[in-house]
Amino acid sequence: MRIAVFCSSSPSIDSKYIDLAFELGAGIAESGAELVSGGGHISAMGAISRGARSNGGRTIGVIPQKLVDIEFADHESDELIVVDSMRVRKAKIEELSDAFITLPGGLGTLEELFEIWVGRYLKFHDKPVIILDPFGIYQPLHHLVEHLEEEKFVKPGMRDLLHWTTTVDEAISKAHSRK
Repeated sequence: MRIAVFCSSSPSIDSKYIDLAFELGAGIAESGAELVSGGGHISAMGAISRGARSNGGRTIGVIPQKLVDIEFADHESDELIVVDSMRVRKAKIEELSDAFITLPGGLGTLEELFEIWVGRYLKFHDKPVIILDPFGIYQPLHHLVEHLEEEKFVKPGMRDLLHWTTTVDEAISKAHSRK
C-alpha cells in the first residue's frame, strides 16, 4: 500500500502545518504503508517524509529535474524519481499510489487535489481521495463545492468521492479503505 500526500512546500507557513505533516507521515509509516510525495525536503513536504522515516517508513519522492537543480530535492528518500516536468510528476505519483491525502496547501496543492479528484470521478482510477483539514482551512472550498453542486456545475455524486477528514487516524483509515 502506498499513500501519496499533496502538501505545501512554502517555507513561510505556520509551524502547525509542518507538525501536522510530520504526524501524518509517522502515521502512514505506522499503518504499514509507504509514502509517495513530491520529493522536496522543505516545509510540509519535507516534514511528511521525515515523519515517515522517523517511524521506519519507506519514502518515495517524485520531483522534476528543475527542482533538483535548485537544491529542493529530498535526497534522504528511499527512492527519488527525477522526472522532466510537473505533469509527468503528477502522472507518476498517480501511477505509484493507492490513495491520496491532501493537507493544507496553496495553488499547487489544490491543482493536484482537483486533478486526482476529477480523475476519480471520470473513472481513470478508483483510489480514495482524502482531505485532511483539522484547522478548517478548506472550509470555504467545501462550501464552494456544495454551492457549485447546487448550481449544477458539479454533478451529483462527485462531491461524495472526496472524503473530508479532521484527524490523521481518520485520513489514514479512509486511505486504507479503498473506497
